[in-house]
Amino acid sequence: MARSDRRPQAFRPVPRTGVIYVMGEAARCGYDPLSEEWSNLGQGMPETGPLPGGPPRVDRVDVDPGDLEYAPIAGIWELREAVAELYNALHRRGHASRYRAENVAIAGGGRAALTRVAAALGGINLGHFLPDYTAYEELLEIFRAFSSIPILLDPEQGYAFSAAELRREILGRGLGAVLASNPANPTGRVVAGADLQGWVDAARELECCLILDEFYSHYVWDGAGAPLMSAAACIEDVDRDPVLILDGLTKNWRYPGWRVSWILGPRDVIEAVSSAGSFLDGGGSRPLQRAALQLLSPERTRQETESFQRVFRTKRDLMLARLKQIGVRLDVPPEGTFYCFGSVAGLPEPIATGMKFFRAALERKVITVPGIFFDVNPGKRRTARHSRFESHVRFSFGPSADRVKAGLDRLEEMVRAPGRSPEPSSTADPTDQGMAAGRGRNSSYGPSRPIGS
Repeated sequence: MARSDRRPQAFRPVPRTGVIYVMGEAARCGYDPLSEEWSNLGQGMPETGPLPGGPPRVDRVDVDPGDLEYAPIAGIWELREAVAELYNALHRRGHASRYRAENVAIAGGGRAALTRVAAALGGINLGHFLPDYTAYEELLEIFRAFSSIPILLDPEQGYAFSAAELRREILGRGLGAVLASNPANPTGRVVAGADLQGWVDAARELECCLILDEFYSHYVWDGAGAPLMSAAACIEDVDRDPVLILDGLTKNWRYPGWRVSWILGPRDVIEAVSSAGSFLDGGGSRPLQRAALQLLSPERTRQETESFQRVFRTKRDLMLARLKQIGVRLDVPPEGTFYCFGSVAGLPEPIATGMKFFRAALERKVITVPGIFFDVNPGKRRTARHSRFESHVRFSFGPSADRVKAGLDRLEEMVRAPGRSPEPSSTADPTDQGMAAGRGRNSSYGPSRPIGS
């Protein structure tokens, strides 16, 4: 890409994640997050207001003068203890090995936690799955100590991946670590129960670190993991088993704006990721870490989970029924998360790819996310072929029920009018082929309003 006249030569073009690109395009079409005319079905965060049966929402934070200082890089001790005790209460009952404060590092949001982990990795092969969370792409490119190795998930198999398959990948590709979101963004696939135990056992026996992004772990709808799950339940020794767990207040407590997250794992690894934080981000917000203490009791966590599970399950059922009616084909219904990931290939030609569908939906003031953005491609090394997810779209039931219903109504109206073609965008538009073949034009993404994952 030609260098911008306003960017000094010393700086490289830095791409935005796919979701941020989507929001930039929506902003050019007049999107206003406060406007009821828009339905943001691309939303990567849950609705944040009070829900029936849920605990009171925290809408005010008092700041102690002592908390005006920097927080420790690994987080305030009290919050580290609270996170450890929460996992012990929810997932480690009956286990002799228990988490302690030393097993926890606090970070300023999910991306900060992931960045710390990536910065602490050595010269290994790191396996990652396709599709997966869009932000992994640049994360896996910017740190050059390790080599990222893609592992394909098969839509025909519902994106399932057994412990036996994981063992084969670890041994065959010489993997030192594997990164995965579980529940998976965007597919909603969940590895839980005996399958998750098999993953953890494989990691322990083959000495391969599992780095598990569990930010949707309380949004589990079906199967052994419902209603909430964690690999913490499968670990034998918290200081020896090579398993890192990342979570935070963003999704499971519905406080995305607080930017409080944590890394849970063996003490030696926590020391390393905390050291990485000392030069990467300097630590999180001390006042908000203090305020987070009130949220993390097991009782309050269960109450919060039960309340949003009732509301979000209703939205999930609505979205599944309406997408089927519209003609979107899901490879697998979401077992977890608040997303549906489906193919629009069977729709009329003007809207039969993820990018065309996205642009047409913007005209109806509905935001979606084209599936190609989840075909994680660090370094744009896969440049000669189309994405497997060129016809896929991610739909979010994170917004309120009325916004979800309004958005689905407009999408159905759009599909029922197949003769119209989306008007060309007035801005530079990455072609479907260009976006699929490595997304090399991502670095030209325009101004945007971030919305989360």
